[in-house]
Amino acid sequence: MAVIALAGCSGAPGVTTSALALLLSWPLEPGRRMILAECDPDGGAVLHGLLQGTLGDRYGLRNLSVAARTGEFGDAFWRQLIDLSSEDGQEDSPRDRLLLPGITDPAQAASLGSVWKALSQVFRGIEAEHDHDVLIDLGRSGAYGPSGVLAEQADAVFVVVRNTLRCLQAAQARVSALEERIGDIGLIVIDEGPYPAGEVQRVLQVPVVATLPFVPKDARVLSDGAEQPRHFIKSPLMKAARTGSTLLVRRSAMRRARLDPRGAIGEGEATRATR
Repeated sequence: MAVIALAGCSGAPGVTTSALALLLSWPLEPGRRMILAECDPDGGAVLHGLLQGTLGDRYGLRNLSVAARTGEFGDAFWRQLIDLSSEDGQEDSPRDRLLLPGITDPAQAASLGSVWKALSQVFRGIEAEHDHDVLIDLGRSGAYGPSGVLAEQADAVFVVVRNTLRCLQAAQARVSALEERIGDIGLIVIDEGPYPAGEVQRVLQVPVVATLPFVPKDARVLSDGAEQPRHFIKSPLMKAARTGSTLLVRRSAMRRARLDPRGAIGEGEATRATR
C-alpha cells in the first residue's frame, strides 16, 4: 500500500513515539502487515524504551550489514523483525505489527553504508508484492546523508513538529531543505503549543496533514515502556493516530499518483484500505 517516512528536527519533537502510535493503531485488513523500521543514524529508541531492554540488542539494523554484502539481505531482513502486535492491548492479535529495531550505538551507523539502499529496495518490494505498509522512522538526521535514500524512495515524507515557537524555529531550515530536495512533504503536528495548524502552515510553507495530541502520560507508554492503562488503544493519542494514518495513506497515494500515474494506487483504493 504505502511506504511512508517520518523525519524530525532538533528539539526531540517525538518522531519515534508518533511512529509507534501509528504502528499500533494503523487499521489493517486480514492478511496485511504494518512494518515500522527504525532508521535513525543517531540510534533507535524502542528496544530500551517501549520494550525496556527485555530483548537485549539481538535484533536490528546492525545485523543486516553482512547480509547486504553477501546477497542474503531479503531473508535476513525478515529474521530481524520483532512482533509488537501484543503491545496494542489485544492479546489475540495476529503478527501484523512488526518492528525492525534501529542501531543501539550511533557509531554503528558507519557500517550501514550498503544497508540503506538495500532497505529502500526491500521496502518497495514488500509494499508491491505483499501489500504491506512500511513506516520509516528517520529521526532527526536520517533524511540526510547516506540514509537519505529512504526518504527519496518513500511514497511520502512527513516531518514531525511541535507547534511551539522553539520547535517551529528549529524546523524551518529542515523543512525547507526537504521540500526543495524531495518535494511535496507534509507535517504531523504534536499539539503542545499555542499555534494553530494554519499558522504552522504559514510559517513552514507546507501543509499540516495530521495532528496528534500532546498527552505526556500516554506518550510515555510508547517512549519509555510506562505501564499501559486499560483501553490504551482507545486513548486520545491512539484515536488521533488512527485518524492520522488514514490521512497519511491518502496523501501518499495522491503523491504517488502524481509521480507515477500508471503504477499508483488510486485515492479511492487507499481510502478503502484504511477503513
